[in-house]
Amino acid sequence: MRTHRPAGEERPRGRTGPVALLVGLGAAAYTAWVLEVVLSTGLNPIEAYVSELAAQDQPLGGLFRATDFTAGLLVFLGGLLALARVRGPASRGVWAVTGWAGVTLFGAATAADAWLPLSCRPTVDPECAARETAGLVPATHQAHAVSSSLAMAGALVGTVALTVAARRYGRHAPLARHGPALVVLELLATAWTLAAISLFTAGRGTWALGAGQRLQVLLVALWLGLLAYSVHREGRT
Repeated sequence: MRTHRPAGEERPRGRTGPVALLVGLGAAAYTAWVLEVVLSTGLNPIEAYVSELAAQDQPLGGLFRATDFTAGLLVFLGGLLALARVRGPASRGVWAVTGWAGVTLFGAATAADAWLPLSCRPTVDPECAARETAGLVPATHQAHAVSSSLAMAGALVGTVALTVAARRYGRHAPLARHGPALVVLELLATAWTLAAISLFTAGRGTWALGAGQRLQVLLVALWLGLLAYSVHREGRT
C-alpha cells in the first residue's frame, strides 16, 4: 500500500541519519562554553560576553575558538544536507526551506566567528572598552559583531520556521510538541541580551549581559538538540 504524505512537507531522499548526527554533534559542541565552570578563565559569566572566552588575549581562547568552529561547521553541513533533501511546492514548503536555510546560516556565521575573534575583553578591561568605543580596535571586532548578528539571526529564523513547519506539516513530533516553548524562551533571552548590549554600549553597565547571552546560546543548543532528535526519530520510523 502506498503511503501519502501531507502536501508541501519536506521529504527526505534517503536516510536522515547524517543530518541528525551532524546537527546533534554541532549542538553539543556549541555548549563548550560551560567548561568555564571548571576552567579558570578570569571572566564573570554574569557580566562577560560569551565571545570573550575566545578572545585573542585569553589563555584558553584557542580552545573556545576551536569548539565554536567545530560547532558551526557541523551545523552548517547538516543544514546543507537537509536543504538538499527538502522538496515540495515552494508555496507550501516555504517554512521548512526557510528554517533549514536559517540553520545553515547560523552554522556558517558561527564558524566564521572563530576566525574573527575579539582582540581583548571589553567587559573586563576598561581600556579595551574605551578603544572599542573609539574605533581603535582591530577590524575583527566589527566583523565579529556582524558574524555574531548573522548567526543569531539565522538561529532565530531556523527555530521559528522549523518549529512552525513541524506543527503545520505534522512532522518531527518532539519538535512540534516542545519547540514552541523553546522559541518563546529564546525570543525573551534575545530581547534581554540586545537590551543589555545597548545599555553596555551606552556606558550604563552590563545589566547581567553575560547571563542573558549564555541563556540565549544555551536555548539555541537545546533547540538544535531537539531538532536532531526529532529528525533521527522520524528517520527511524
